[in-house]
Amino acid sequence: MPRSTRPLSTLAAAAIVVAVLSGCASTGSAEAPSSGAGLSIGAIDLSGACPATVVIQTDWNPQAEQGGLFTLLGPDATIDAGKKSVSGPLVAKGEWTGVDVEIRAGGPAIGFSGVPAQMYTDPDILLGWVNTDDAIAASDTLPTTAVMSTFEKAPWAIMWDPETYPDVHSIADLGKTDATVRYFDGTTYMDYLTGSGLVRQDQLDGSYDGTPAAFVAAEGKAAQQGFATVEPWVYENAIPEWGRPLDYQLVADTGYPIYAVALAVRSADVDAKADCLAKLVPVIQQASVDYFADPTSANDVIVSAVEQYDNGWVYPAAEAANSTAQQRALGLAANGVDGTFGSFDEARIAQVQSIVTPILVGKGVTVPTGLTPEELATNRFLDPSIALP
Repeated sequence: MPRSTRPLSTLAAAAIVVAVLSGCASTGSAEAPSSGAGLSIGAIDLSGACPATVVIQTDWNPQAEQGGLFTLLGPDATIDAGKKSVSGPLVAKGEWTGVDVEIRAGGPAIGFSGVPAQMYTDPDILLGWVNTDDAIAASDTLPTTAVMSTFEKAPWAIMWDPETYPDVHSIADLGKTDATVRYFDGTTYMDYLTGSGLVRQDQLDGSYDGTPAAFVAAEGKAAQQGFATVEPWVYENAIPEWGRPLDYQLVADTGYPIYAVALAVRSADVDAKADCLAKLVPVIQQASVDYFADPTSANDVIVSAVEQYDNGWVYPAAEAANSTAQQRALGLAANGVDGTFGSFDEARIAQVQSIVTPILVGKGVTVPTGLTPEELATNRFLDPSIALP
């Protein structure tokens, strides 16, 4: 995900590398992707409708937030460290579906390009991880339509030191202090937070580069954007120079209800690839539900892939396990309002449009007049019976 966590500084790396090495799966690298040669197709056959390899573009390095995607892989997954991808037979409930799946890393692997841009650059990509606000921003020239929600609630948060600010319990409380709020310049939700008066413009510092050094050096006097499933664990457990709990509030809980990293297609493919999507999307829905029932295999591959990519991103097994648990505990991975996992609420998307469109237009971004929620997301291909328990 376009997220606050980038490669950790060297002060944390040594502490984490040992954990990474001890937690890695045994999945090996190979020059060619795995295929289903010799396997029998099970109850679900995607081979007549979908590409021979279903390519999914994520927006960051492998992490537990992608667990549902990695659950699609069979036991013979292949990690390609050069291409920063993991591939293998695409399975449903352990049975081969007749096609392969390739999960590509984003972020540094694609030069930090936006996922919509990457999808339009490479026609082999069928599905990409796209945030609602990013979909609106790209809608004029790179339109995408989400076909499955990955998160019911976005994991982005603003975090602070509860020892320094014992009376701060929300972002709004933080806005009443003299704390600097460090963030990635250009983050749309920060424009929302300042525009709604929750954070003051004079508090902002857009110099955050993803490393913990500045936060640690501030000794608790500065707040910082973060990822609720990542930074609180990392700062307490993997950065000895900090080594204590953080407090935080989800930006989503302040009234910014985007769908984070929803699985999306190029908008024209909603109809052009409908036969495939009608079969494939429920498989991904079910894989996501199955991941939370038993995340071990997927997390093992994720941790191993991070180690083999060796691009400065570190991801120990303990962090993956914590993220999996926090996704459920914080209500991030949850069923939609209709009880279906992966569904979209049209009124909620319209609300996001009403918040984001003026911000983008104010920055000179063209947003098509008459853009509808249905163009940004659809429940057309979901199986309404698939849900988290």
